[in-house]
Amino acid sequence: MSEDRYTPAQASAVANLPLKAVHKLIDSRLIRPERRVKGREPQRLLSRAHLVYLRLEAEGVRLLPLASRREVARAVEAQPDLDTMTVTGGGALVIAVRSARRAVDQELARLRKIQQMVVSDPEIMRGTPVFRGTRIPVELVADMLAQGASEQEILEGYVALSREQVKAAPLYMKAFPRRGRPLRQPWSGQKPIRVAEFPRRPPRPRGAAWRDRGTAPFTV
Repeated sequence: MSEDRYTPAQASAVANLPLKAVHKLIDSRLIRPERRVKGREPQRLLSRAHLVYLRLEAEGVRLLPLASRREVARAVEAQPDLDTMTVTGGGALVIAVRSARRAVDQELARLRKIQQMVVSDPEIMRGTPVFRGTRIPVELVADMLAQGASEQEILEGYVALSREQVKAAPLYMKAFPRRGRPLRQPWSGQKPIRVAEFPRRPPRPRGAAWRDRGTAPFTV
């Protein structure tokens, strides 16, 4: 994460706006990102002013007519220290830009702090982002929370983690989502260690006495 430029995913996490909505605003040219090329991959990078406008969208500006939204976006981008602005459209409407800017700055500070908790090292879990000083993937903790596990349950299962780290996992994964195909599991495609046979007990036929009917192979 650059100090002054942010990816759409980072903007989504900081502004509390769905990533799909961020891309839609870019495609509709309500906000105009800086375009760079990293390697062979083009990037669309957003400024802090863009993040402030996205936060305003999340807080209700998206309900205004398109012309009014463009007016707000241009004013926020042109005046980085703008506190409030009035939008006219059937009646005067005051937009509290300052509170949105404060919220963005708080979330950016939080995200930078979270980045310091995480490390990605090719020698550890093949470069999977893990919490610093552990081998616990951030994505694993975020998935557990998404599937309904409580913070306390995760802390009891992973004593090396702190409550702050557990709380940080969803925001980190939203800002820095995994890209590409899932990693191949190390045991995938390997032959079984042994083949064993266990008794097979079919359902009891109606009107007949139950009896075993042989065995069948199972792979373990």
